[in-house]
Amino acid sequence: MIAIQTKYLGPTNTKGSRIKAFTCNGHSCTIDYDYALSDEKLHFKAVKALVSKNPTGRCLDWNVSKMTYGGIKGGYVFTFPQSTIS
Repeated sequence: MIAIQTKYLGPTNTKGSRIKAFTCNGHSCTIDYDYALSDEKLHFKAVKALVSKNPTGRCLDWNVSKMTYGGIKGGYVFTFPQSTIS
């Protein structure tokens, strides 16, 4: 299973702050920063946008309701509990 990483993108001259969710195999999605949400919920919103964005429903047809996460410098990594090593 692929982990999903998120990171904060600061504002530029033409765009406001954003959150980017991406995978190691090139899938990505960027959402506008929603100041009404907590940090964790904002990053999870980007993960849900990434999963729902996939038009084929094949690679990213994942159930995100039980994802786990951990903080890293500048963002989070979201993983699936069924991705364990015995």
